[in-house]
Amino acid sequence: MRSDEFYMHRALDQAHLAFAAGEVPVGAVVVDAAGDIVAAAHNAPIGSCDPSAHAEVRALREAGRTLGNYRLDGCTLYVTLEPCMMCAGAIVHARLARLVYAAAEPRTGMVESKANLLAQPWFNHHVEVTSGVLAAPSKKLLKAFFAARRS
Repeated sequence: MRSDEFYMHRALDQAHLAFAAGEVPVGAVVVDAAGDIVAAAHNAPIGSCDPSAHAEVRALREAGRTLGNYRLDGCTLYVTLEPCMMCAGAIVHARLARLVYAAAEPRTGMVESKANLLAQPWFNHHVEVTSGVLAAPSKKLLKAFFAARRS
């Protein structure tokens, strides 16, 4: 099995694609229990005119199509930024085994920063969370994107 860093690098590749497209640079990959990448996506709400086109949601949709099931049992989602409320809900509904994210999102992060939605006792599914994997390069890319937009 490859390391969390290996898969997070693939998610960062997706974030760079988002940056190049003028989207907030967030990338995600879904990895199945065998260690195969079954989906990869980046943020695209601007280009697709779709407020739900976050990297996580797009990757989960692709993984569901690839695996032929909306339940992604045994899969891990790697994402370069802590998920928002919408994405946290999608993660629970997808029945992911794990979430691994890079940088915390202090304003809207709903996994650990503002709330811990994934740990609520009323959910019938719980997701293992690992945070901080390659956080520095993710933060650097986000800062560069927003600095360029402000100048």
